[in-house]
Amino acid sequence: MTPNKNSRVPSKRKSNRILFLAIGIIAIILIGVGAYIMFGQSANQPANPTPTPTSTPAPTSSTSPSATPTDPHYVNPTKVLLQTSAGNITLELRTDKPITTANFINIVNHGWYDGTTFHRVIAGFMIQGGQISQSISAIADEIGSDNHNTAYTITMAKTSQPNSATSEFFINAVDNSKITYQDGSTFDGTYSVFGRVVAGQSVVDSISNAQVSADPYSHEMSVPVHPVSIIKATIIS
Repeated sequence: MTPNKNSRVPSKRKSNRILFLAIGIIAIILIGVGAYIMFGQSANQPANPTPTPTSTPAPTSSTSPSATPTDPHYVNPTKVLLQTSAGNITLELRTDKPITTANFINIVNHGWYDGTTFHRVIAGFMIQGGQISQSISAIADEIGSDNHNTAYTITMAKTSQPNSATSEFFINAVDNSKITYQDGSTFDGTYSVFGRVVAGQSVVDSISNAQVSADPYSHEMSVPVHPVSIIKATIIS
């Protein structure tokens, strides 16, 4: 059977053209969809996204180290230099013990301590001096509420009677503030502390550990075999 003349089979060239056209249309559609998606996403975000701000920590107040508070017992204190045969001892006198401090300064200014010795010495306890030849009046005790015989404080010596101190003093070689007597009285409640050693603590230690012999009256082992003398006592400030 002969094919109808009017009916035509599509040629190969025409089929390729249709294929290219279809591919082009699909490509245009895909490009359009991609562009739409990209445009939609960019429209939902700022052009220059800014990170979420973090709160700035509040500045911490810097506290500068405070100066060491002035000891109320030693406001512009008088200083005394004891030049001894064992070395120098510098004392600082309390300003809240006016009677005792003034008495000590008066004796120093008169030179009455010069040439005297530490005549009573007990290791692990104290060194005692100030036995002058001049006669002076006894002074009132100044105990107060803050009277502590700690190591290297200077204190007035006295008899067992109140208000009996004159010129003799002792320097605590250790902390004697906890001593309590059989009658209930205390060391701090008996002896007036009126100063402290600010230089020469090693000299105090050396004197307190000196060789001693027995006191002929009390038999106490406290008399230095080679007594240390106070060559000169001077107010230095």
